[in-house]
Amino acid sequence: MLDSRRLSIAVRRTPLAVEDRRSTTVSDDPVQRRDLILLDQARAGDLNAFNDLVLCYQDLLYALVVRMVPDRDQASDAVQEAFFSAYRNMGSFRGGSVRSWLSRIAINAAMDAQRLRKRRPADPYPELEDDSWQPPATDADDPVTTSLRSERHRALNDALARITDDQRAAIVLFDVEGYDYAEIAQLTGVSLGTVKSRIHRGRLALRDRLADRMDLFRE
Repeated sequence: MLDSRRLSIAVRRTPLAVEDRRSTTVSDDPVQRRDLILLDQARAGDLNAFNDLVLCYQDLLYALVVRMVPDRDQASDAVQEAFFSAYRNMGSFRGGSVRSWLSRIAINAAMDAQRLRKRRPADPYPELEDDSWQPPATDADDPVTTSLRSERHRALNDALARITDDQRAAIVLFDVEGYDYAEIAQLTGVSLGTVKSRIHRGRLALRDRLADRMDLFRE
């Protein structure tokens, strides 16, 4: 609930059916139509409507933020703070994609968490030592393949942890999340040229940091 910063915002555990929300807003995308209605209802004071938005996007935003803030507790806090910020600033939404609006707020929260970590350094990126969050292996995965994939993942995340926050965010958004240059520019509030530069420089930095591990990425 939103009346306590220490409690989860979402209150329902079952996904909403898009058809459950009848739209008065013109939109060809049923998901966007659902989101706009929920946001309109939340602006009118319906806390349950905002909780429904949280339920729809909490996993997606966490998956985005945890790649930028590899400490899972910090990532969870950043997502929680992003939703509180969205709730406080619903009046700032000026149309368009609700998902992109929430993603932009989450990215800013992730960057703030990174800046806070640098001001108060502790054990950087402890998640890199924990394999428990890795995707589970399937029956078809043999131990050698599973071990190689895990080692690749660890090496890449270790390299990501050692490039700049701006470069890491741009690479995650482009190469992992699949956003295009213009979308990343909008999400991060920088120019198109800056986005391209961060991705290019970030890839060069990753290559340098992976130079002694390239054998992992050769078939």
